[in-house]
Amino acid sequence: MTGAQIIFLMVAAFTLLSAVMVVTTRNLVHAALWLVSTLFGVAVVYALLNANFIAVVQVVVYIGAIAILFIFAVMLTRKDMRDSGPQINKNWWAGALVAMLTFAGLAFLLSGWSGFSKTAAELPAGFDSISLLGESLVSPEAYVLPFEVASVLLLAALVGAVYVAFNPSKK
Repeated sequence: MTGAQIIFLMVAAFTLLSAVMVVTTRNLVHAALWLVSTLFGVAVVYALLNANFIAVVQVVVYIGAIAILFIFAVMLTRKDMRDSGPQINKNWWAGALVAMLTFAGLAFLLSGWSGFSKTAAELPAGFDSISLLGESLVSPEAYVLPFEVASVLLLAALVGAVYVAFNPSKK
């Protein structure tokens, strides 16, 4: 096993543990901080895959904008940060069963795939991935529609956070 594979396994375990902590912690601010930790682990995975631009975008957009916006929205609502209701649904076992069956099905499908033993080819000299990514994001034949949908989603999250901050629910 190479050093890169060992680092990947450590980062993957850290990211999975952080993701579990996001959904199991009782404190909402702690859940948001675990979310930042999870998103940082994903950025490290991108960096390990030599997708440096995507790793930086992950840090700037998701950690720097979305997660921090979520933390500010939580803190601006001025509610009790600890949820007092039950944390476990009485039918939790059904969700766990579906998750295990899905994992088993994916593991079965991917067990015969030959892609696990292959390595990616080296990029040709002079390959400029940043300009190709920029062209594909604004090209009408490529990803301009999903790019615009993501920008509208970010705008809706910002408007929702401002609305929640200035219009607290009345009890």
